[in-house]
Amino acid sequence: MSMDPADASASSLACFSATYAAARAKLRVAASEAGAVISTHVHPRLTGPDGGDLSVDVAAFGPANATRSLLVLSGTHGTEGRTGSAAQLALVHSGALARLPADMSVILVHAINPYGFAHDTRTTENNVDLNRNFIDFSAPLPTNAAYRELHPSLCPEEWTAASRQSTDQAIDAWIAQNGQKAWLDSIMKGQYNDPTGLNFGGLAPEWSNHTLRAIVRQHLPAVRRLGFIDWHSGLGQMGEPFFLCFNDRGDANWQRACAWWGRERIESAEGYEGGERPPYNGLVFYGVQNMIGTAQMTGAVIEFGTAPIKITFDQLRVDRWLKFGRTPDDPATLQRMRREVAECFTPVDAAWRSRVVEHARAIQLQALDGVAQWD
Repeated sequence: MSMDPADASASSLACFSATYAAARAKLRVAASEAGAVISTHVHPRLTGPDGGDLSVDVAAFGPANATRSLLVLSGTHGTEGRTGSAAQLALVHSGALARLPADMSVILVHAINPYGFAHDTRTTENNVDLNRNFIDFSAPLPTNAAYRELHPSLCPEEWTAASRQSTDQAIDAWIAQNGQKAWLDSIMKGQYNDPTGLNFGGLAPEWSNHTLRAIVRQHLPAVRRLGFIDWHSGLGQMGEPFFLCFNDRGDANWQRACAWWGRERIESAEGYEGGERPPYNGLVFYGVQNMIGTAQMTGAVIEFGTAPIKITFDQLRVDRWLKFGRTPDDPATLQRMRREVAECFTPVDAAWRSRVVEHARAIQLQALDGVAQWD
């Protein structure tokens, strides 16, 4: 018997939570009831806005020594965590995790950046973009000369109509001289020079980086075939998934991603609004590939579109300004701006949320089937 559409919509909306604490509690209860073994990695120093623990929670389904597994992350970018958490909950509620093959596990990593999730900011407690933090810190840090040129315009001290107009004009002039691709690359690839800037990749591995490595060691000790999903939101068409597969184009893992989710999706660059995919540094995707050594990994960073790039980019600038800019002594205004940042990446629109849960459930079930049938 199919579910009534109204009931299905209500069920989808119930996957979302208003706060990190509520999302954490909801995922832990649902996963426990579905048979998962729950483990918790509590941040040793920091707490949430309510004074409660900040932790990465892991829900493990299936045998601990499985040779094939699906690893699903939420909250890499903290303020996108509500979307990723809802996606994970949709998989738990699907019932599919009770029917895993004997040699397969599913590992849900909830809120890998709990500080960012709880405090409604993209970054970790150190203003580090966790999705630029998985580089080899024993080697020279990547350089980004274009970002250095753009930093004063990207990160103004004031966030007023006048400052926005002047900095936007400066950015437009830079793009006119250097091109849209150079601008997008300068922003997206990450920078390792200014700890107060945008997309700062850090000077050392973050606590969340170390925690993910510990989780992989604990829960994937025997894995030889790994499916991987890192949930995000922002890029892409409103309410639609945008796939960023970082397997080498054309190799067996890339071809497998095409088989799971469709070649058109894997090849699409529409989330960049006509541009090419930038050369990212330090992605979690690359970090997990490195952690599992010679094992095979097929997967993607998967975004759900929320707004045009210009709007989401400006909200990232606001996020940074709220931490380092010259902010007014007006708590109500600052709270409203922080709320607008959060809602840019997890819209409150019911149709958007229902669409996201429907897509997320289907995408994860496709990956689940793909890993189960992986020869």
